[in-house]
Amino acid sequence: KATVGKYDPGYMINGILAGLVAITAPSGYVGPGAAVVIGGIAGVLVCVTMVFVDQVLKIDDPVGAFSVHGVNGIFGVLCVGIFADGTAPDYLALGYPVKGILYGDGAQLVAQLIGSVTAIVWAFGTSFILFSVLKAMGIYRSKPEDEVSGLDLPEMGMHAYPPQIVSESEILARA
Repeated sequence: KATVGKYDPGYMINGILAGLVAITAPSGYVGPGAAVVIGGIAGVLVCVTMVFVDQVLKIDDPVGAFSVHGVNGIFGVLCVGIFADGTAPDYLALGYPVKGILYGDGAQLVAQLIGSVTAIVWAFGTSFILFSVLKAMGIYRSKPEDEVSGLDLPEMGMHAYPPQIVSESEILARA
């Protein structure tokens, strides 16, 4: 409610998804209490970053996919280096327990930071190359007139919503 001024089901669902995304990486290394904290932080983080991406960066992300998956994916990876409590079995035969900075091992957070930066550089680099090629081929964007009239028919070959669906104005008129 704090970011858009009202309760928004889309933000609520994205908060749930963000919590799930954020706990994925650290799930084997944290206890239930830490999982709740991570999910709570992720729920707030997704709302704040959705507004930031839209209003400050002016990037069109209508469903908040970057905030849910990108921001909270990286947050989850970093959470291993923050919240890992050292009690998980040594699945990878590392020879030492995985502990985050809250449990006395800052080295794990450094490792997670390196992994996060590597993932960001790889994702940005490959995306930049791909979208540059698509732009050079002239297939990066839809035609402006199609963007205005709607992309259902030009891009998908059919309507997204069947024409027999009752319009919102008809529903309001019947009430």
